This record gives sequence, structure tokens and C-alpha cells, in this order.
Amino acid sequence: MKGRIDRSIDTEKQLIPSSQTVKILYNIIQAEPESEMKLTGKPTVIDLKMKPYQQIAIAECGEPLIPIPMDIFAVVSPHPYQQLGAEYGARSPYMMRQSVVEKLIVAQNQLQKKLGWRLQIFDAYRPVAVQQFMVHYTYQELIQAQGLTETELTGDQKQAILKQVYEFWAPPSLDPATPPPHSTGAAVDLSIIDSIGEPVDMGSPIDEVSPRSYPDYFATSDRCIEQQYHRHRQILFEVMQFAGFVRHPNEWWHFCFGDQMWAWLTGNSTAIYGRVQ
Repeated sequence: MKGRIDRSIDTEKQLIPSSQTVKILYNIIQAEPESEMKLTGKPTVIDLKMKPYQQIAIAECGEPLIPIPMDIFAVVSPHPYQQLGAEYGARSPYMMRQSVVEKLIVAQNQLQKKLGWRLQIFDAYRPVAVQQFMVHYTYQELIQAQGLTETELTGDQKQAILKQVYEFWAPPSLDPATPPPHSTGAAVDLSIIDSIGEPVDMGSPIDEVSPRSYPDYFATSDRCIEQQYHRHRQILFEVMQFAGFVRHPNEWWHFCFGDQMWAWLTGNSTAIYGRVQ
């Protein structure tokens, strides 16, 4: 039995688009410094409703990006996006803002205290160029899953697939007012490993573009195994919430503190982290 979209956040907010529309020029960004990013190929223009958190003002606090201490956390290795060919430049994907790292350690300590388990970091800081790389990769994967090629797609089919992509992936915006959450150094994708180092089954993989990614998808299931998936997701949610994080309404693995999504979900008028320069 299918569950519901996550409603465990006090504000009960969902990523319902606003009435404002943004146009996304979809094409491949060359792997260059972000200050010199260029678009290549013929773009597809897609009209998207602006996500509600993107309207939150940003008052950048200037806090530094620092490495996540690898001796405390488990990590997915090799890094999934680097393995696909994404280039992070001089920075590591295992970096976050200083206060966010401190909160992540609080969550890890809480999980260790409760169950003797560890947080496993999948991805944290993500340059906009990597965001674009993964948007394009996901777009291509969805095309292939339908048994099609890009050259066969009609304009309407491209629009439909891209809208599906952007249900889960933030637009790779270089506008300082609408940074992708991971590009602020304030968001992290993660899961859990148990006391013997085995991954804890969450019922779906990170980055899956499907309703199974919704945090409460298995909440009302009457199947024992799916009830277990939900319990595992709740364990992750509870330790992250304890440390001050909020969870993405559509993704069981995505947590943030201090960015626009965090401000929107917690009722704050401003975010304290913008895109890392």
C-alpha cells in the first residue's frame, strides 16, 4: 500500500509550486569554473513554477565551508557522482558549512547513543556545475528507461521528462537569489549503516525519481518489510531533527540547515547560507 507525502514537519508544508514562473534553459554546462560556465548545444526551454522556498531572502553569514570529519562518519566510496564523471574542482563533495558540520556530529552522536549505528554520507557540497551534470544524467536515464533516444523526443515529451526530473532535482541556477540547496553547503544526502557496517535498508535508493522517495511512502503499508523501511527512515529523521535539521518533503535522504528550504520549512524569514562562491 502506498504511503503519503511526508507530513512529519510541523508546518506540514509541501513543495507545491508558487504562481511565479521561471524559465529553465536546459542543456549541458561545460566543466569550467562556475564564474565562466557556458552552455552548449541547442537548449530546450522549460517553464517551471518557482518552488516556494526559492522566494526566501538570503542574508549570507559568511561562514566557511569545512571538511566533514571522515573518521566520525561512514561515506559512500567512491563518490557516486564523481564516479559518473562529475568534476568538483578544488573542493570535496564531503564539505559543509561549519555550523552544519557541528550539527551533523550531534546527529551522529545521537544515533550512536541510541543504536550504535552510523550516518553514511552520500553527498554534501555540490557545485552548480555538478548539479547541472546530474540533472542531465537523470534526464538521459529517464529517456532510456522509456526505451527512447533524445533525438526521438517531441517537444512535449522533453517538457514532461524535465518536469519529472525537477520534481526531485533543484534547477542548476547561477542566480544568487535561487541557489540549489547543495550549492550552499547547507544540505546533505545521507543514510545509515548498522553496527557491523551493513547498509540499513530504506526501501529505495538515494536519488530514485519515483514516489518511493517520499519520506512517508511506506507509512501506511500493511507489509512487515515496508513497515521496517518506514521505521528506518524515521530513525534517520529523528536523529537529524534532534540536531536541528529539517527534511526535504519529497526525499527521505535530504536534510538541511540554514538554507532557503530550511527557512521555508521552519517559518524563518531569511536563510543564512547562499551559494558558496
